[in-house]
Amino acid sequence: MIKAVLLLILALVPMSSALGKYIPKTGKRIPQTLSRGWGDQLIWAQTYEEALYWARSKNKPLMVLFHLEDCPHSQALKKVFSDYQLQKTLDEDFIALNLVYETTDKHLSQDGQYVPRIIFVDPTMTVRGDLVGPYSNRMYAYEPNDLQLLLNNMKKAKKLLKSEL
Repeated sequence: MIKAVLLLILALVPMSSALGKYIPKTGKRIPQTLSRGWGDQLIWAQTYEEALYWARSKNKPLMVLFHLEDCPHSQALKKVFSDYQLQKTLDEDFIALNLVYETTDKHLSQDGQYVPRIIFVDPTMTVRGDLVGPYSNRMYAYEPNDLQLLLNNMKKAKKLLKSEL
């Protein structure tokens, strides 16, 4: 009897953790190495140039995520980045780019090259300087407790897309 209960528990634990993850409407996707653990079910652009092309052709805003694998601040943000609503919004309404290196576009480092930072770019290739995090010394920085602000900025990016373009 105890063995049966233990087997049942062992079977239910992995299933319950899988239920909390975002699964796109198109079904489970094959994990990409481009996600680097930030959302394996999302489709990530490979380069900044590719992401800009997708943003223009699909008329979606681009969200650029800068981070480092060994940065404790990046790792802390990565843990809350798995939020269902954030993953769903990112999958359905954005082009996503995950970078562990700097680009040559200086518009993406207007206030410095720190990590983690998240920058929004609209399909006209304009960096949205009005969609920033809560910190004046690191305008595009977000910390784990800033998840709601990040979601609000994502909603604003979608609204601005419809009203300005």
